[in-house]
Amino acid sequence: MSVGAEGILLAPEAVAPPRRGRVLRALRRDPLGVVGLSICGIFVLTALLAPLLAPYPAQGRGETDVAARELPPSLTHLFGTDHLGRDVLSRVIYGARPALVAALAVVGIAVLIGVPLGLVAGYRAGRLGELLMRITDLFLSFPPLLLAMVIAALLGPSLFHAALALAVSWWPWYARLARSVTQSLRQAPFVDAARVIGVREPVILVRHVLRNAITPILVQATIDGGTVILAMGSLSFLGLGAQPPTADWGLMVSDGRTTVLTEWWIATFPGLAIFVVALGLNLLGDALRDVLDPRSGS
Repeated sequence: MSVGAEGILLAPEAVAPPRRGRVLRALRRDPLGVVGLSICGIFVLTALLAPLLAPYPAQGRGETDVAARELPPSLTHLFGTDHLGRDVLSRVIYGARPALVAALAVVGIAVLIGVPLGLVAGYRAGRLGELLMRITDLFLSFPPLLLAMVIAALLGPSLFHAALALAVSWWPWYARLARSVTQSLRQAPFVDAARVIGVREPVILVRHVLRNAITPILVQATIDGGTVILAMGSLSFLGLGAQPPTADWGLMVSDGRTTVLTEWWIATFPGLAIFVVALGLNLLGDALRDVLDPRSGS
């Protein structure tokens, strides 16, 4: 054991997160990880640069062209046009924005709510810990998507309300994950040592317990990003998420569902966008789990 620069006792058992350079080098050796990272990078860049990438920026934001209704894919409109003459490719590109915002907002809110509650519940055995976990179990007793649908319907259809509804149904998973990691570390030698020399409980939870819980939380958050995009698409498809004229992938699939056999491109391309991005986030999450696992040799 040794004493750190801030007077906090450190020990070999405290596993520091791998350095960023090491993680990137290990990811490059994983072909599926490279694919997932590439998809996620393209997804983020598409969302940020949508006005520059969209061939018809105004139509991506909702402007219509009735004279160009339901045109099949061509050199002029690579993904065709929808029922209102809007370029599908432009709207797919713009649809990356609400998808990215929803994924970051839902996962971020779920982590901010669930992780602190899980840390406290796992570190403090007794009535407080049991009370927090019984509340968590109460939320877990409802199917997440069904609970989100009920909350979104009560709040009213909008992208913000849909994201909030999903976050409310998602945080219990992070609470249970953080509690599990905290329970395994509560009696660890380096935590006992910090407690003996008088380190305050909040510092122990943040500097020692949370630091060791970052890896599983990060992996779970990455994988959940894809699941959130699928769930947000489902809510938008049901009319509980983003509202017209917003370019949203789930809303676009809903718009094209009645003519999928004739104007197949209207629903197919946004559906493929959801599939590809969700796949990329899952591949990246699996690769990060292998790279960040302290027991792996990478």
